[in-house]
Amino acid sequence: MANGLTGGQLVAQMLATEGVEEMFGIIDGTYFGLYSALAPAGIRLHSPRHEAAAMHMAGAYARVTGRLGVAMASNGPGVANVLPGVAVEQGEGNRILLITSARRVGIGHPDRGGTYQYFDQPAVTAPMTKWSEHVPSADRLPELLRRALRTCFTGRPGVVHLDIPENILNQPTGLGADQVRPPHTYRRVAPIQPDPVLVARAARLLVDAEQPVIHVGSGILHAGAEAELGRLAGLLAAPVTTSWAARGALPESRPEAIPMTALTVVDEVRTAADVALVVGSRLGETDWWGKAPNWRRPGEQRTIQVDIDDDRLGVNKPVEVALLADARDALRALADAVEAIGVPGHQQRLARLANWRSAWAKERARLDKPLATPTAPVHPAQVPALAQDVMPDDTVWVFDGGNTVVWSNFYHQAEVPRTILSTFKFGMLGAGMGQALGAAVAAPDQRVCVLIGDGAFGMHAAEIETAVRLALPIVFVVLVDGQWGMVKMSQQIQAAPVETVARKVLTGKSLPADKIVYADFAPARYDLLAEAFGAHGEHVTKTEDLRAALERARDCGKPAVVHVDVDNVAHMWAPGLQSFKKMHQEPKG
Repeated sequence: MANGLTGGQLVAQMLATEGVEEMFGIIDGTYFGLYSALAPAGIRLHSPRHEAAAMHMAGAYARVTGRLGVAMASNGPGVANVLPGVAVEQGEGNRILLITSARRVGIGHPDRGGTYQYFDQPAVTAPMTKWSEHVPSADRLPELLRRALRTCFTGRPGVVHLDIPENILNQPTGLGADQVRPPHTYRRVAPIQPDPVLVARAARLLVDAEQPVIHVGSGILHAGAEAELGRLAGLLAAPVTTSWAARGALPESRPEAIPMTALTVVDEVRTAADVALVVGSRLGETDWWGKAPNWRRPGEQRTIQVDIDDDRLGVNKPVEVALLADARDALRALADAVEAIGVPGHQQRLARLANWRSAWAKERARLDKPLATPTAPVHPAQVPALAQDVMPDDTVWVFDGGNTVVWSNFYHQAEVPRTILSTFKFGMLGAGMGQALGAAVAAPDQRVCVLIGDGAFGMHAAEIETAVRLALPIVFVVLVDGQWGMVKMSQQIQAAPVETVARKVLTGKSLPADKIVYADFAPARYDLLAEAFGAHGEHVTKTEDLRAALERARDCGKPAVVHVDVDNVAHMWAPGLQSFKKMHQEPKG
């Protein structure tokens, strides 16, 4: 080819060699040379209505498939729009390559002064990404893209950003197809193997323990280590707790599973353990930093930590064995070693598991009381419970909002790995709309159902049009309470705690409107909005009508929005809120 490949062709072919088949972003003239080269390279572009949604699509795609998610955004406004998604997906730890266009070489880096649609994009994204760099010249494009891809697959997953000037993307580079090399020539492609000496030591600690506990984070899902986790848990008869993001890594019906929603039992299990095996988790704030009183004190609990990222080992909890390794291979090696040694106290451990599961069953029975009585408006606990009953077992669920996420987690049983998406570490409202789109692309043979609050839905409601245009039959269930519920609850407790509780207990009502500021929405019909976009709409005002509406939405053959009017007082009093508030205080241990 005269004068070589364009930068866009080079990028597309290098991505195809990495196995990329899907990309997410909004088209723009500044990188026509890239998106016009995607189809010849076997890559499909899925375009949302907002660049932040493109990042969430890429993140959900990466989480569901275990593959690299790739997003793109155009210089200036496009990159400004994508920034919220960059922050969220880096926080969530999803493996994404973000490619952005930049103004032509010579008028930026540094800015000449007054350059149109320009800011120093890598400088802005650098603090919120794993790595961010600008391509200064065409001859360095292959080198820097290889470095970006290498960084994508090194350590904890996150966002990697490569910024490419428009003239490099759109014009011949003088470089040929020989620059497109297989991944093994520029990055490690084999998983990091566990040190056998450390594996033997860790296995002996687990076998000799009076009562070990296994705690896993989302690293389990990224490694595809669910089966290995189940095998090791069964051999040890050890209780398994998870981070919120790793729910379903072990089916919650398993006897070893102690669901995150079993708040009291989770604390009891962690404080009873004399040995803790922590895999693929940073032990962050939502894990109470691994500290007492929610965990046993370090002097009383010996910790084994397995992680793919050396920088995460021993950071928040002192460790006795630090095992740098791929989670799947490490758990397989640990299970082999434990099986070879044998577990002498297996029956006693099984009895303890039965006791903890019994305690959880009693806690579950108390939680399930709202499910017994139909109401109008609908009690929020009914929505996730009925939705799970109606949708297929392998449905991918997206939870979005404030209290809506809490209700959804507490009334959903996680049985299938990688079928719950949310922003567990960032708590970002509105991200679920893009996550649902990405999940539907990632798993075309599975249904996708979104449980979302009206506040979160309103942030990216236009993505319903995207679902219609891309023919993605997603069911969006909007819990409508007409308010910023979680914030309204905090506001009331701070303003008048005694009166707030008294009115809830005695009358089932909130504080008078004159004591609330900035918390309420104007009435809206989200089902009618959906119909305007070409989707199916349902409006539910009472529990008796919810199941049939969900079934019609499931079976309509196109995207659907089910608007559910929920009790706006009950919705604020979501389960576990006191624990959520305590989580933000530094544990004493």
